[in-house]
Amino acid sequence: MSGFPAATDLELLTIGRISVDLYAEQVGTALRDVRTFRKSVGGTATNVAVAAARLGRRAAVLTKVGDDAFGEYVRWALESTFGVDVRFVGVDPVLPTPLAFAVLDPPDDPRIIFYRHPRAPDLELTSDDIAVDIVRDVAVLWVSGGALSAEPSRATVHGLMAARGRRAETVVDLDWRPQMWESATSARDELAVALDHATLAIGNRAECEVAVGTSDAEQAADQLLAHGLAAAIVKLGADGVLVAGADGLRERVPPSPVDVVCGLGAGDAFGGAVCHGLLSGWDIAACARFANAAGAIVAGRLMCADDMPTLAEIAARLGKSPDRAPSEADVARR
Repeated sequence: MSGFPAATDLELLTIGRISVDLYAEQVGTALRDVRTFRKSVGGTATNVAVAAARLGRRAAVLTKVGDDAFGEYVRWALESTFGVDVRFVGVDPVLPTPLAFAVLDPPDDPRIIFYRHPRAPDLELTSDDIAVDIVRDVAVLWVSGGALSAEPSRATVHGLMAARGRRAETVVDLDWRPQMWESATSARDELAVALDHATLAIGNRAECEVAVGTSDAEQAADQLLAHGLAAAIVKLGADGVLVAGADGLRERVPPSPVDVVCGLGAGDAFGGAVCHGLLSGWDIAACARFANAAGAIVAGRLMCADDMPTLAEIAARLGKSPDRAPSEADVARR
């Protein structure tokens, strides 16, 4: 793995899902009529790491693939194409690498068909897969809620978060996929434990309803902050984003208009951009404004990992010069 920094120099570690994603190239077409699919790396925690790496951050993902050709492809693509550290991408000797098919009908709410049977290797994480001090010391830890959906990953992630001790910045992505949980009640219980160790939570209305019992943005933000978070971000789709802080901050970030090609990658681009903002020392509202632009860019493209935006592209979206990296001042409230 030459070329990657020492683990202690990592800026971002994400934990959670990984897969090979296959995107229907015929947009707005029912599955029975789709003729071709395009292959890439996927899984929300993996895509967030890719998005941050695209913005110049030193990112790694803690996850597992199968000992098969798909797993080999994922590890190769992450390292050679996307610049993500794969030292913590383990290989399960038995379980196959998951697949996810995306059918863009309709484009803004694609159908995803998961193949994670008999179970996914990314849910086989144990305390042997990473040194606790790496998790404790990394500047930003991003935990995908799906990593809490089954054992042994559930206990492993809870243990790692407890060892970190609510150090800033510890982010919980609510990440609700009903196919991966026994029930919404189980998800709420496990997310509550994780939120008690987090500094920031991010989720959309549906995810907030599962996590805290309401899809009302203001109420959801209040319930999330009640866990002791420093901040919460509620994604509102076409209505933009609500940013809330324990210091009394309430800001509505307006949507960034876009002709949607595929709605799948926007949230992951948003997450990677938030991580970039946190690592840059920006306030949480500036992070959300910057991330909102990143998400809109990807929503107007077909793929997730392949189409994550660069700093120059986000700067251009914000109406700033693409010749320099965006600063906090570039995303200041106007």
